[in-house]
Amino acid sequence: MYRQRIRATPLWRRGDIPTPRYDTVPVSTRNDADGFCGTHAARVKLFFSFEHEGVEYACALVEWFECIADVPEEETDMWLVQPELTSNNTRYASVIHLDSVLRDVHLVPYFGDEFVPLELHYSRTLDNFDIPFNYFYVNKYTDYHAFETTT
Repeated sequence: MYRQRIRATPLWRRGDIPTPRYDTVPVSTRNDADGFCGTHAARVKLFFSFEHEGVEYACALVEWFECIADVPEEETDMWLVQPELTSNNTRYASVIHLDSVLRDVHLVPYFGDEFVPLELHYSRTLDNFDIPFNYFYVNKYTDYHAFETTT
């Protein structure tokens, strides 16, 4: 794999309803751990760069997800994550260097026993972390590289 396109746009004009598109990525946070243990899932909200003392830094503003457990979920062998929230119940966000982004990652909602509201648009599943989507699976079955990254 040589190149991937990761998007962060407030207005994605695909399909019948223009919606925002903010892709999710695994971010390397520990060099001493293998697979998903050395990463955290994050949602890219903004790409930007700045220059300081003649050096340009490529960065991203991300919203974090935290793992539910220290091991993958037993039945699916996929990691379960949830949005990381601050003390006032807002999404925890920070700025990272683009070198720490490994690739894109697919998050699948954990549906549980609740019905999905009919009025919920698919593009808002990562924004609605009340009911029905409290947790998300980190999908390692999308392709070979995802399997190797999230194992």
